[in-house]
Amino acid sequence: MSIFAKLFAKYAPNPTEEMNYKVRLPRGSLPSYITLPSYYRIAWKVMGKLAEKNVKNKKYAKLETDLLRAHILLRPQEYLAYVYFTTLLVGIISVVIGGFLMILGMLKLSGGAMIMMVMTGLMIIVIGPTIVYAILPSSPSSKAKKRAKDIDAHLASSMNFIASLSSADVTVATIFKELATRPEYGEIAKEAEWITRDTELLGKDILTAIADASKRSPSTKWQEFLQGVITTATSGGRLKPFFISKADEYEKEEKLNLRKKLENMGLFAEVYVTVGVAFPLFLVIILAIMALINASSSAMVIMVLEVTVIVMIPLIIFVFSYFIYSTSKEVG
Repeated sequence: MSIFAKLFAKYAPNPTEEMNYKVRLPRGSLPSYITLPSYYRIAWKVMGKLAEKNVKNKKYAKLETDLLRAHILLRPQEYLAYVYFTTLLVGIISVVIGGFLMILGMLKLSGGAMIMMVMTGLMIIVIGPTIVYAILPSSPSSKAKKRAKDIDAHLASSMNFIASLSSADVTVATIFKELATRPEYGEIAKEAEWITRDTELLGKDILTAIADASKRSPSTKWQEFLQGVITTATSGGRLKPFFISKADEYEKEEKLNLRKKLENMGLFAEVYVTVGVAFPLFLVIILAIMALINASSSAMVIMVLEVTVIVMIPLIIFVFSYFIYSTSKEVG
């Protein structure tokens, strides 16, 4: 046997021997959400056991689905621990503030003022943690609805993008990959990003990834579109005509919704002229005349006039301005 054969026999790997390789990954290659933020980590350590015990309650049956649809990268147990821990913190702060007000009222005040201060302290103690515990469990559902609204708003423009790529004979996987790189399409880009993640990172085929995306999407229209892609592809149909027809359908829908919102804005502007301008003006004139005619009740009339001018008119203007702003933002 030659010296080269001996060296090869000595150092060559044995195919029957199990070999373990250590692969050093580059920095930043792991997803950033695999570790909990500090606050959630503390909440899990303090309230993790209680959350594990109560997460199977029927009240939290939809929590996992809501977290997925809201793209909150937490398990139901972790989010529930966050809810319990935040409620506990707010409860402690409320007890400190409410107790301080109660003690201050009992030491410094007397009579009705003392009772009012004590009642205020009790209300702070009870209302603070109650509001937090009532709002936080439903927060993922609210965020999911907000995402669904954003998806529906960008559906027509993103569908034109999909149809244009499909007309160039681009594959479905590449279409969603390109869509994921377009932040101007809002939450639809994030939905496409998860589809691309499932195909390229988790190794799923494109139809399975689309089916999973359809199940976890908060938008009914986007779900119907993804299910239509699956049905068309599995039944042997052509996706290019399907994408083009959907683009036309959503564009017409968008025009109808835009016209409806503009009509609502016009109606609301007319209501504002009546309620926000004409009514306060006539009310101020009538109150001023009443104060001049009846001198005995002039103090009461002047007080009502001050409340109207200082409180009611600015409140009406604020409510109408906010509504018009939000509606015009949707139209834009």
